[in-house]
This record gives sequence, C-alpha cells and structure tokens, in this order.
Amino acid sequence: MKIGIIVAMDKELRQLQSLFTDGQVKVIKCGIGKVNAALGAQQLINEFHPDCIISSGCAGGNGDDVHMKDIVVSTFLAYHDVYCGAAIDNTTVYGQVQGLPVRFQADPYLLEKALQLKNLPSLGNHERTLPSPSGGGGIGVVPGLIVTGDWFVDSKEKMREIVGHFPEAKAVDMESCAIAHTCYLNRVPFISFRVVSDIPLRDDHASQYHDFWDTVSANSFLATKSLIESL
Repeated sequence: MKIGIIVAMDKELRQLQSLFTDGQVKVIKCGIGKVNAALGAQQLINEFHPDCIISSGCAGGNGDDVHMKDIVVSTFLAYHDVYCGAAIDNTTVYGQVQGLPVRFQADPYLLEKALQLKNLPSLGNHERTLPSPSGGGGIGVVPGLIVTGDWFVDSKEKMREIVGHFPEAKAVDMESCAIAHTCYLNRVPFISFRVVSDIPLRDDHASQYHDFWDTVSANSFLATKSLIESL
C-alpha cells in the first residue's frame, strides 16, 4: 500500500520524516493554510498516486475529554470559516461549500485502524493515557470532528466563536478539511491524525502551543507510525 502523509510545517516534517524510510510512504510539507494544503494534496495525488492520505501534525483541542498530547482522529471534517449563504434549496449549512457534503467523512477502514491505537502502550513522554478495554494504559486517542480554517486560534474569544458553530468539535487546525476536500474530489481515502498542542479555552496567548514545541518528544508522533504499520 502506498501511503501519503501531509504536514504543514518544517518542525512537523522533521518529526515524521525520520520515522519513514520505506519508499511506499511519502511525507511532504504543504505549508500552512487551506490553499497550501489543497495544492499539496493534489500534487501528492498526481505524482505519488497514494492509496490513502493521512494529514498529520498538531492542532488545538476542544472538549473536557481532550488533553495536551492526546491524538484527535477525524471522524468528520468541516470548515469553520466557510459560509455560502442560504442556497436556492435552503439546505446549505454553515461550514459547507455549496454542492459538496455538509461534512467530509474519514475513511471507515482508516478510522477503525486508528481507534485501535487506544490499545497500544503509552509512548515515551506522552503525558496522559486512556484506559484500554482490557484495563491497561494506552495512548490518549479521541475520535471526533475536526474543523479547519485560515486562522491561528490564539484567543479564547476566537475559540468560543468557532465552538459556537461546532460545539462537538474535538480539534481545530488550518489544513485537514482542505485535504479531505481534495481527497473527496479525487476519491482517495483520507484521515486526519492530530496531536493536541494546546487547548485554547484553557490557555492565554497561545502559551501552551509554544511550550508544546519546546518540550515535545518525537514519541508524540510515533502514533502516526503505529497507524501506518497497521495498514
């Protein structure tokens, strides 16, 4: 199976590139934001022809069950900064591009494999674990909605605005939905797999985000490797 992995930043690329030397796995950096993400995904599809694509990297978390360095796995994806107005048939909703799905769905097979990571041992410096069904420790894996927009969420006010539209969102980033959108149009299976770098509603001035990059271990991204190895 040929697997493409897309990250946004050099520091994410460095964390992951060293983990994959197999020519069947290609890790690329697309750059920050929706347009860069869509262009990177399309280039990866055109040149590498992957059987599936994974968006990896970090994201802001949301919800009482989400903690720093947990992994949020996309079940669905939407744009938090798209509004097309009332469509002619009055069915287009906030976050939906008219004529496309209300939310993009993660590939069911990839999602099933990702959720099995709950049963893996805690990785290195991972600060929190969730109990596995057998009662042992495991990686903090949280499935749910990921919302995407061209906005670095550095204030509680902005996060409250986003959550007002998407109260069930578990993570907010700047690329995942654009990659899902591109994969949907190209019929390529997709999932987003994001390490929580900060919790904006529990933070002031993005200090958690900056501390995350000062202290994060490569082990925080090993869960992505575990997912790849399970496919």
